[in-house]
Amino acid sequence: MVNERLISFDLKSDFGFFKKPDINDTYLTYNMLHKPALLGILGAIIGLKGFEQNKRLPDYYTLLRHLKIGIKPLGTNNGNFLKCFIEYNNATGMASKEEGGILQVREQTLVHPAYRCFLLLNDGNETERILYDYLKSYHAEFLPYMGKNDFSAWWDNFIEYTSFSRFSYDRNYRIDSIFRNSEVRVSDFIASAGRGRGNRANSQSMYIYIEKLPVSFNEELFQYEYGDFVYSPNVTFDKETKFSDSDFYVVKENRVIELF
Repeated sequence: MVNERLISFDLKSDFGFFKKPDINDTYLTYNMLHKPALLGILGAIIGLKGFEQNKRLPDYYTLLRHLKIGIKPLGTNNGNFLKCFIEYNNATGMASKEEGGILQVREQTLVHPAYRCFLLLNDGNETERILYDYLKSYHAEFLPYMGKNDFSAWWDNFIEYTSFSRFSYDRNYRIDSIFRNSEVRVSDFIASAGRGRGNRANSQSMYIYIEKLPVSFNEELFQYEYGDFVYSPNVTFDKETKFSDSDFYVVKENRVIELF
């Protein structure tokens, strides 16, 4: 693929928090790293500005939103990271209308979140060349954090893939990353997995993790736009099962990932 580099790196932190916007009394987190959050982390690494004023998208988003990315969680229990709740008081005086202005916060937190992040970069784009250099040299302009500035993040295991291609559904396959799905029901997954596996000897080890995640910002409402994502790395799909809204690539050791 002319002028394109496919790389990956493992992003890690002791704790993480990717706030769901739909609940206010108890703050809940997404389990998976989502694309807008990853773009913010990449922007911090190369020194791009974040949100500065209402009704204006941040520089990191406008410059990086076109990137094709892939995400694979690391060290999970059937796709889930361990979570705990942290309780604290927000005593800034502006957090609550209660007497004293103190807001009691209960916040769900990811414990030891880690993700393998795939990026398809264009050598002809200056911003993407800088991003490649910074990631490869483990250098950052601003300290990246896992969703909240209390939770600093780091990365290791930088890999550049010398060979990769689009997947052509020429064989049964497993998908090693999270992937978009808007068509296939869970029952279809199980049926396809049974055909792809050829027997049900490993049915107890099969799992399918599903989560609705942000994929972009609505530029009129300045709110998240969402997609349905699946993580099922131990499910073997038969080659007749095709996901028309997904863009799959074959990488090292014939692993299939989605870039979106």
